[in-house]
Amino acid sequence: MANVKSDGRTTRWDDHRATRRAEFVQAAVRAIDALGPDASVADIAAEAGVSKPVLYRYFSDKAELHAAVGAWGSELVLDRVLAALLEPAPARERITAGVEAYLSTIAEHPQAFLLLTRQHAGGDPLAAGKELIASKLSRLLGDVLRLLGGDTGAAEPWAQAVVGLGSSVGQWWLERRTLSRAAAAGYLAEFVWHALAGAAAEHGVDLSALDPDAGMATVHPLRQDADE
Repeated sequence: MANVKSDGRTTRWDDHRATRRAEFVQAAVRAIDALGPDASVADIAAEAGVSKPVLYRYFSDKAELHAAVGAWGSELVLDRVLAALLEPAPARERITAGVEAYLSTIAEHPQAFLLLTRQHAGGDPLAAGKELIASKLSRLLGDVLRLLGGDTGAAEPWAQAVVGLGSSVGQWWLERRTLSRAAAAGYLAEFVWHALAGAAAEHGVDLSALDPDAGMATVHPLRQDADE
């Protein structure tokens, strides 16, 4: 019986800790949005209404807190982009919608995403998030290639290339703003579409076969895989 009680207390503490960490991540996003990428741990603690020692009970250091913000940002981008990619529409329109969803999302929290995309001496706070996005995109591309009879081995390197390109262009756009969001999304979508469609064609795969009017717009396997 003692073990059961101990397990129950542990579970409650884990739930509480996860909730508090999520609250502190949101406070970090608000502080960074307001003060910029150089917002300190003290700034974040003040935004959360706690002291720095309390914050450090939940994050070992600033790098871990930034990594948690990176996980939040990656999940937000992934949810928005996948929702756009899985809409029943011509393949090129799906790519365009996905790119637009990506730039629209980072534009909501430009300072936070600038922090995440820039290089840091303590490591890349987006490393785990990029890997998650690349993994999901790889599975999505693999399902598309499998459905169309293509070489599924191409899915992983293509996914890594798209994620790297998106991160680089996103940082450039947030920093420079030499183009409107719509224009930047249009150019990026064109590049991604032609890169994927051209590479697929080299393997004998026509991505337009997924278009609704082509009779192969089977989005259900893609949606099921992306939701796993």
